[in-house]
Amino acid sequence: MHKQVKSNFSLTTKEAVAKYLECRRKDVEAGIIVSGRWSTIKTHLEHWLEFIGRDTKIKELERTDCEDYFHSRIKKNKKALPASQTTIANEQSTINAMMRWLFRNNEAVIDGFDFKKLPKIDKKDDTIRRSTFTPAEIDDIGVAIGRYWDRDKNKLDEKEWLSRKLACYYFLIASVTGLRTGEQRQLQWGDLVWTGRNKDGVGVPLIQIKVRAETSKVRQSREFMVRDNGYFTELRQLVTPLYATRHVGKCPVFSLDGEKAITERALLYHFGKIMELAEIADLANRNIVPYSFRHYFITQKLVHGLTHRQVADMCGTSITQIEKTYYHVDRDIMVENALADHGMDNDGIMVRLDDDD
Repeated sequence: MHKQVKSNFSLTTKEAVAKYLECRRKDVEAGIIVSGRWSTIKTHLEHWLEFIGRDTKIKELERTDCEDYFHSRIKKNKKALPASQTTIANEQSTINAMMRWLFRNNEAVIDGFDFKKLPKIDKKDDTIRRSTFTPAEIDDIGVAIGRYWDRDKNKLDEKEWLSRKLACYYFLIASVTGLRTGEQRQLQWGDLVWTGRNKDGVGVPLIQIKVRAETSKVRQSREFMVRDNGYFTELRQLVTPLYATRHVGKCPVFSLDGEKAITERALLYHFGKIMELAEIADLANRNIVPYSFRHYFITQKLVHGLTHRQVADMCGTSITQIEKTYYHVDRDIMVENALADHGMDNDGIMVRLDDDD
C-alpha cells in the first residue's frame, strides 16, 4: 500500500491568504456569501498580514504566535482609527477560519491560534448609545464636512478635492439612509429612482432605494424610500461626467471612475480627518466608526415615531434585532415627547458652509 508523504514545502502567509481568498471568492459566485462579506474577510486578513509578516512561512507558525494580536491592533495609529474590540474579535475569528481551511488542505501544521481572551463586554450597558452620534455631534460633523471639502481654503488639487467630496457624500448619505457599509459601497445608480409624493398639498421629493440580494448581509432584497435632500443628485452631477462608460446604471454610486467603489481604507482615512475637525470625543472607547451613522439613523427613526417593524423593513433586519439592540431608545422617546414636538423629516447631516462659499 502506497503511503502518503507530506511535503515540507510551505506557502508564505501572503500566498496562503491569496489562496484562501480565491476559495472564498468561489463562495461568492455560488451565492454562499455576499461580495461585501468577501471584502470584509480580505480586510481582516490584510491586518493579520501586517501583524505576522507577509513572507513568514505558514508551516513554521505556532499556536502562540498571535498572542499579542489584540495589543497590536488597539495601539493608536496616526493614519487610522484604533480598532474596536468587536472588530478585533471578528478578525480573530476570520484568521482561525482560514487556518482551519489551510490545515485541512495540508498547508499548515496548526488549525488555529490561541488568541488571548478578550475583555468581557457588558451587553447590558449603553454600548450602542455610546457608539451613536448625538444630534449635536451630527451638527458638528456637518460643519466639519463643509470645512473639509472646501477646495479653495484647503488649496486642494483636483484629485484630492474629488476624493474628499466622494467620501463626504458617502457619510452624508449614510446618515439619511441607514445603509450597511457593504450595501452602500455596492449601491449602483440603477438602484435609485427619483420620485415624490404629495403631502398636505405640497410635493415632497423622494428617493426610492433598492438593495439587491447579492449585496445584502442577509441576502434578501428590499426597497425603501427616503426624503430627497439633494445629496444623491449633487453626487451624480459630480461623478458621472468622470465616467468613460455609457452604462451609468451599472456604475457604483460611490465611484470616481464608474468601476471601482471607494475603498473601506479610504473611508476610514477621511472619516478620521472629519471626526478630528468636528472634535468628536473618545472615538475608540465609544467605538465611533462609519457604521455609527446607521446606528444614528435607526435611533432617530425610532425616536421620531416609526415602529420597530417599519425600521426593520427599511434597514433589512429583524424586529427582534431592533428591539434587542436599540432597547435604550424607549427612554429617549419619553424624553423627546416631553421636550418637543418633532416632525418626521430626515435627521441626517446638514452641511454648514461659510457665507462666502
